[in-house]
Amino acid sequence: MKSNSLKIIALALVLTSYGCSQSTEEKENIKTADTPAKVTTFPLQKDLLTSYVSIPAEIAAFTYVDLYAKVGSYVKELNVDIGSTVSKGQLLISLEAPEITSKLLAAEAQLHAAKAVYMASKTTYERMLETSRVEGTLSKNQLNLALATKNTDYAKLQAAKASYKEFQVMQSYLEIRAPFDGIITKRNINIGAYVGAPGKSSETPLLTLQDAKKLRMSLSVPESYASFVQQGDTVSYQVISIPGVTFQGTVARMSGALDSKFRSERIEIDIENNTLLKPGMIAEVRLSLTSKTPLYVVPKSSVLSYSEGTFVIKSIHGKALKVPVQKRREINGKVEIFSTELQENDLLITVASEEIHNGDALPVL
Repeated sequence: MKSNSLKIIALALVLTSYGCSQSTEEKENIKTADTPAKVTTFPLQKDLLTSYVSIPAEIAAFTYVDLYAKVGSYVKELNVDIGSTVSKGQLLISLEAPEITSKLLAAEAQLHAAKAVYMASKTTYERMLETSRVEGTLSKNQLNLALATKNTDYAKLQAAKASYKEFQVMQSYLEIRAPFDGIITKRNINIGAYVGAPGKSSETPLLTLQDAKKLRMSLSVPESYASFVQQGDTVSYQVISIPGVTFQGTVARMSGALDSKFRSERIEIDIENNTLLKPGMIAEVRLSLTSKTPLYVVPKSSVLSYSEGTFVIKSIHGKALKVPVQKRREINGKVEIFSTELQENDLLITVASEEIHNGDALPVL
């Protein structure tokens, strides 16, 4: 009986001790929950961030042209082949078209005939004009008719000259010459081939001529990067077929507008060829993207993004204030932001949290 009583007393003491300890722990938890966690802040500053992006580009000859036949004709002589180095004005292809030669000869004959007729009517008019100075020898009407005949024959002479010149030009089309110095890179014809008529025979160029002494590299810069590139910027690039070699170039031209389909701006880089590069090669251009004007730069952890928007938390006299911002680039854990409600040296919370609300006290470490 005495032993049972001792057990009951001991159990009561344990339960009482457990209840007291539990009550103390709950009070401590409540006290901890009511006390805001301490935060760290930093002064807001502006900076210039630099990032890099690689964009594929195509290398092409600075000057190139596809040569076609102007008139329907046959290839008579082919003086060049792929790889031939030519100079400006050099005869590349001789064509023949007998009908054009015949028309030229006919036009020349008509020109000579018209010139003879005009000279005769001109001489007749001049003699009649000299005779008419003696009163009563010729009527005024006869003189006017002679003048009209002379003027008509002169008009016919000018028409004959124009016709002859037209066929001369057509005859010149039978000789295809190099418009500039360069190298023949394509040949799509052989001697005896018919060329120049509308249809399949005129779809393919006879020759392609390229000037490879100077090259141009073209690339399309996406809209998000276009504002970072300016004319005169130095860029580096590598060519896939020449590994381990890095080339340098300068932005020579910018289109000044975005392509409506791809939303990108076309830029070109001029290259003085060093014989390593060839038209048609593919390159990887490394663009340096540096802001032209400083922007506010903050740690990534200080930017809070959720359904309501993007914010940073500003500390004003120890109180929290959420400030909406526009988020720009994120580079190596840092973020560019923009907001008209922020100023330099404003204190921002280093680690933003959704649990912090406007007006909350911010105990600072």
